[in-house]
Amino acid sequence: MVEMKVDASELRGEGKIVEKLADFLKEKTGGDVSTEGKNVIVKGEGEALSKKYVRITVKKFLHKYELTETFRVIGVDEALKIKERKLAEAD
Repeated sequence: MVEMKVDASELRGEGKIVEKLADFLKEKTGGDVSTEGKNVIVKGEGEALSKKYVRITVKKFLHKYELTETFRVIGVDEALKIKERKLAEAD
């Protein structure tokens, strides 16, 4: 069994955005998804749980909720992290 952790501690949005992310990942990967505070943990087998697939799925989630301008997904060791983009200030 493979385990993938998604750190969503910087993710802010309307409503319960972390729970929405967990539901979205459960639907797309078909794995066992649980939340621990601001972390989403996906457990499962096969291609649906590769780091690349989970990263693309999280990107699709951000796009669905129109958060791609504000957040991005980066790989940290054996986990993924949703980080806020550093926007350039207009002078």
